[in-house]
Amino acid sequence: MAGSNEMTINLVVLGGTQTGKSAAGNSLLGSSDFESHLSPRSVTTCCSLGRSCRISRIIRRNGCELALRVRVLDTPSYPHSDLSKEQVRDIVRSALAHHFGEEGLHLALLVLRADLPLCPDESDHTTQFLQELLGPTWKDFTAVLFTHTDKTEEAGFSEEEYLHSASSTLLSLLSSVQHKYIFLNNQKSIIKEERAIVLRKLLNFIRQNNYQVL
Repeated sequence: MAGSNEMTINLVVLGGTQTGKSAAGNSLLGSSDFESHLSPRSVTTCCSLGRSCRISRIIRRNGCELALRVRVLDTPSYPHSDLSKEQVRDIVRSALAHHFGEEGLHLALLVLRADLPLCPDESDHTTQFLQELLGPTWKDFTAVLFTHTDKTEEAGFSEEEYLHSASSTLLSLLSSVQHKYIFLNNQKSIIKEERAIVLRKLLNFIRQNNYQVL
């Protein structure tokens, strides 16, 4: 809590190259803090912290309406075109300690492209990386954020139909994080109302975890 009438949530976005991590972070913040563009190599090579403005009419707690502030840590991708797994892990771990060391991390958002299948090897490497980075309770503090959902919408998939057709690998991953997932079209600037819906879902995940921090 940042004050009696305000709440701050700390988020980190993690994922592979060109999954849309930085664009997703910008959508959550309602800003363009993070560099995001198409590239044949990994764009993000260091961590950076973005902060939202004060957001009202998002959350009520103990019968009172609270304003919300969102802090998002953007991170280098894993796998990365120029950095090793150990380098990415150490860079992110250091940034988490620096930016969220006192307040703690509320939620890690694993960013996956909805228009690409999740293969078993990729899933195994990702979960191993998350465990090394966040520790044995990583599942309690991780949610999946699907990006590039404009492609699945163009193909005629609703969210329910998409998950019904998903691979066992993806379904197993979603089950391991207690089905905490969000679909986000990060190919366009989301309007204020859409952003509020996404933030309320994130807050619900945090509430389900009893507002614990990592």
